[in-house]
Amino acid sequence: MYTFSNKLRTFSVILIILGLLGVGYGFMTSHKSFEEVETLLAEESHHGGGHGEEASHAAPTHDAHDAAESHGESAHAQVDEHKKHVEHVQHQIANRPWSALYVAAFFFMMIALGVLAFYAIQIASQAGWSPVLFRVMEGITSYLLPGALIVLAIAVASGTLGHYNLFIWMDPEVVAHDKLIQGKSGFLNLPWFVIRGLIFIAGWSLYRHFSRKFSIAQDTADDKSNFKKSFRISAGFLVFFIYTESMMSWDWIMSVDPHWFSTLFGWYVFASMFVSGITVIALITIYLKSRNYLEFVNENHLHDVAKFMFAFSIFWTYLWFSQFMLIWYSNIPEEVTYFVTRFNDYKLPFLGMVVMNFVFPILMLMNADYKRIPWFVVMTGLVILFGHYIDIFNMIMPATVGDRWFIGIPEISSILLFAGLFIFVVFTALTKAPLLVKGYPFRKESEDFHY
Repeated sequence: MYTFSNKLRTFSVILIILGLLGVGYGFMTSHKSFEEVETLLAEESHHGGGHGEEASHAAPTHDAHDAAESHGESAHAQVDEHKKHVEHVQHQIANRPWSALYVAAFFFMMIALGVLAFYAIQIASQAGWSPVLFRVMEGITSYLLPGALIVLAIAVASGTLGHYNLFIWMDPEVVAHDKLIQGKSGFLNLPWFVIRGLIFIAGWSLYRHFSRKFSIAQDTADDKSNFKKSFRISAGFLVFFIYTESMMSWDWIMSVDPHWFSTLFGWYVFASMFVSGITVIALITIYLKSRNYLEFVNENHLHDVAKFMFAFSIFWTYLWFSQFMLIWYSNIPEEVTYFVTRFNDYKLPFLGMVVMNFVFPILMLMNADYKRIPWFVVMTGLVILFGHYIDIFNMIMPATVGDRWFIGIPEISSILLFAGLFIFVVFTALTKAPLLVKGYPFRKESEDFHY
């Protein structure tokens, strides 16, 4: 049985406390007055060479009255435009802590969901190499229920307690003046959004509950009935998952920009969550082995997990490039604006994530021998995880904060908060059952896995 060490427990609690303090600071400093934002913009304009200053001189005419009237209307229009711009920036600044919290919450939730899908695939396919890692996967998936509820709660709170900080389609005033969102209001409305979210979470959590129950029961069973039940529900869950994961990605991510859509988006998010989840399986397995647990896991198991990290990094890149290339090449204004925004305002994180999620894993994990070296897999895995955090960051931030992005206290604190919560929940779950599935039919094959 695994014992949750006091040092790791204390570390997770410290992360949660630091995260809460930083998140609180982020919210307190995000509410700027109109005058403060106006001063901020003036300073930025000054440092940028005064590009925000627009002088307009009316051309002389024979009718002095018409000229004065025209000049007055122009000045009034400029004042209105300036006011709208300041209020827009004020709203973007207020959105930042909400967005940072949401990105981190979704990132850690999707790790658990990706692992749950990987776990179900291993059972449904009756894989013989992976059963020695099942309890690690079950531990990681324990975070799914609280993590998903937190994501949904943040989404709803941003539209009820906040000022529609994440999803503009939750704002009745915006919808009233936007025919495109009005056309989607049958799907994008708060009650239906919450109902769908609860259905997703209930389905995922029920599968996790029963698969875990059957897994533990199989340890002491005299027959294979629990294994057969687990096999059946895993096959059914995968059908449910592929539909709900796509719909979840539309609801919880793509709808932050309701004017844009991509038919590849559900697969794209799936690839990101899958490779992130597999990477965390590798990291936790290596950590447990370093603490003299999982003695039945050998370098061949690590090699296969690293192969999945490598393979799905390529799969993610295939989907990223397919989505990008088709939209860029077709050059349809309603579609291409998504990538124009990211190239103009997010060039470093947008291109940087491609390096971290594709170039780096390809170079590091192409060699078969490197996949068997724990510290090498850990180094590569940390880069992959950061790259996919940036991927989620790029999906959310342009629609909510525009060019007001920065990785500072709100973002780092949110990561610390949910990393601490993730560690606490996962490693607590690992203490609840033996780390080896003793009664699983393919246990012996998995223990003897060598090549």
